[in-house]
Amino acid sequence: MDFAISDKLQIITQMINEFVNNEIIPLEPELHHKTFREMLPVFEEKRAMVKQMELWAPNHPKEYGGMGLDLVEYAVVSEALGRSPLGHYIFNCQAPDAGNIEILHLHGTEEQKEQYLRPLVEGKIRSCFSMTEVEMPGSNPIMLETTAVKDGDDYVINGQKWYSTSADGAAFSIVMAVTNPEAPPYLRASMIIAPTDTKGFNLVRNIPVMGHVGDDWASHGEILFQSCRVPQKNLLGSEGHGFIMAQERLGPGRIHHCMRWIGVCNRAFDLMCSRASSRMMTPDGKTLGTKQIIQAWIAECAAEIQAARLMTLQAAWKIEKLGTKAARYDISFIKFFVANVMQKVLDRALQTHGGLGMTDDTILAWFYRHERAARIYDGADEVHKVAVAKRILRDYEGRTVC
Repeated sequence: MDFAISDKLQIITQMINEFVNNEIIPLEPELHHKTFREMLPVFEEKRAMVKQMELWAPNHPKEYGGMGLDLVEYAVVSEALGRSPLGHYIFNCQAPDAGNIEILHLHGTEEQKEQYLRPLVEGKIRSCFSMTEVEMPGSNPIMLETTAVKDGDDYVINGQKWYSTSADGAAFSIVMAVTNPEAPPYLRASMIIAPTDTKGFNLVRNIPVMGHVGDDWASHGEILFQSCRVPQKNLLGSEGHGFIMAQERLGPGRIHHCMRWIGVCNRAFDLMCSRASSRMMTPDGKTLGTKQIIQAWIAECAAEIQAARLMTLQAAWKIEKLGTKAARYDISFIKFFVANVMQKVLDRALQTHGGLGMTDDTILAWFYRHERAARIYDGADEVHKVAVAKRILRDYEGRTVC
């Protein structure tokens, strides 16, 4: 495996890092006292600058206006953008649009691509993804209560979804619903495009998360589908293949998440080291007793961040070269390993800052609140650990180890 970064990608990454430092990070303090929607005008200015720099939509298809980077290249870019909670949005490679774009590109009809994919890549509209349900475990996507029943030329969708990220202001949702209830478990659900202005599509609320109610892109919606009627031509791919398509979406999606989390780690690590270097000495010039503890944290965090980065790049390389199935162990590994590394780095960076870390005077408390969910969404840690352990143990069945 060769993870060498090309000269072109090095230049791209350098430009992105400079833009994040100079144009995006200075906007972060306003996140604490303004709504996302109130900040949209200045975000649009920054997005226009990114387009002028020809860095727009780095992971999306060239034929629709993106840069067309492959998964390993985009992993490097995602790490750079992840240093700010606004990075991916400003560059138009944010979740859940990124995953929806992949689905539309792989499985959409030409009509669907022109109506939904092109404006998504161009940044003219946003979307959301409705899979997780209130009464069903989000860790098991084959357990769904939402149904889509054929009636004439339409599907009629009924059900309740929540954690539909960015539903507030989205133009459409890709909905996972049961269309074939008598089929085997993995062939029961389908993905269907539901425009948010359709009668029966009801955004009930933006869910409060860790004491914060977001809005617009920075929100998590609860949606009630009540006899929501959409044409059958809005079906994505083949009927009953929703679970298969979801797995295709989740593989690259986890690379995106993990490299973004490593970007979070990098930002927290930089802040921790800066704070430690300025606070190691007392006013009379004596070394603080906690110096060696913090030095150990710094060494451990540096090693764990590097391990997380290499594991994620390896998973990205396998997906790119060998396919998602060949990388299934690696995808599970990075999902729980990188999420936990991020939690540890954030916690130690916050601890190093002491009382300051608890305030919103740095970005640490914001990250600490918003990134705890990393160990839950896209499959809880425990689910990934059990799944990968079962696969490993199967290889030992009937074997004698000397």
